[in-house]
Amino acid sequence: MNSELMGSDLTRVMLDRGDKQIWCAVDDLSDERAISDHIDNDFTARIVAFRDGKFFCTAGMVWLYAVPITIIPIRELQTL
Repeated sequence: MNSELMGSDLTRVMLDRGDKQIWCAVDDLSDERAISDHIDNDFTARIVAFRDGKFFCTAGMVWLYAVPITIIPIRELQTL
């Protein structure tokens, strides 16, 4: 059995240890949808708290699922 933390579980642990403003892919249906559905989905938010079974972001929105992601700037386009 794999005990590696992933998805919204990982976000909760990160908040518990004191991480601030965690960039996440967000959704209200599932972790899987948060990271895969970009149509009609706000997609990313900076999560600042988890209370009463909900994630709260800097914009004041509430989410049920929040999967931590890394956002990096694109520095140059590469040709294929």
